[in-house]
Amino acid sequence: MRSALPPLALLIAFEAAARRLNFSLAAAELHLTPSAVSHQIAKLEQYIGVKLFERRSPGLALTAAGARYLQRIAGALQALRSATDDVRQGIRSTLHVHASPSFANLWLMPRLSAFAQRHPNIALSLSASPSHSDFAVGGVDLDIRYGTPQWPQLQVMPIADETILPLAHPDFIARQGIAGPADLLQVPLIQSTVSVVQWSDWFASRHVAGRPERYAYRFDRAYLALDAAEQGLGVALESTFIGQRHLAGGRLQPVFDDGEGLPVRGHFLVCPQWHLHKQEVARFVAWVQEEVAAGSHAPAPAPAVPAPADDAAATTVAAG
Repeated sequence: MRSALPPLALLIAFEAAARRLNFSLAAAELHLTPSAVSHQIAKLEQYIGVKLFERRSPGLALTAAGARYLQRIAGALQALRSATDDVRQGIRSTLHVHASPSFANLWLMPRLSAFAQRHPNIALSLSASPSHSDFAVGGVDLDIRYGTPQWPQLQVMPIADETILPLAHPDFIARQGIAGPADLLQVPLIQSTVSVVQWSDWFASRHVAGRPERYAYRFDRAYLALDAAEQGLGVALESTFIGQRHLAGGRLQPVFDDGEGLPVRGHFLVCPQWHLHKQEVARFVAWVQEEVAAGSHAPAPAPAVPAPADDAAATTVAAG
């Protein structure tokens, strides 16, 4: 009976050709001839009985099935490469974490050295994108997601209680002379298009009848909105949790003395239940909770998982 798994060489050729959309470039990467790559793709298509590429002049295009196949196998091949590199370098423990871009940029990266010092034998592989990880692929141990938690069959652990409120540079606040919530309708506003709380929600919570006719700036990343506010371009409606460093450095401050904020939980540690039994995952989850508890935000509840001490060893950190 034929194995359900195609020969690895065929998968590697497909991944390279699908990523490059060019047999010649894929061949150069794999140290093969273009005809050899083309032959391997044809064998793979025959093996699985599905057309993966549309041959065009010039170049290639993935079929819908080919695009789905690439999405599923790319992470698995990367996991194999990472495992091989770890063995070659003598690394015993690797943790693959995927995070939303703003969390990775503003919260995780500034604290990464603390994790490395606490757990020197864990090689951390970090990737960041707005897309959620597909755990079925097998390339990620833990996902840090932003949004409304609607992820059935996964363990979802809130990271912190957050407050969303108007933030701006101190000079901007003084220059605009903002006295109350309604005054914000007359100043440049910065919109975070992916935020779980929008300006319309905030104005409604403050019982302001009007709504902004337009936004001075729109961004799809929290760190961009915070940077724009820091430059004095307007008022951002953002999380004090994500904006901790901006606030602590005095580069941003709440527009109103009483905060005028909305409480939310927007960031979550997400993984299959059985991943929590991995020592690397357990240690990372415990470390995140400790870092949050050490700050100005109370730690969110999470399942009790063991976090044994590390042995001293070299640490490799790969951020992608």
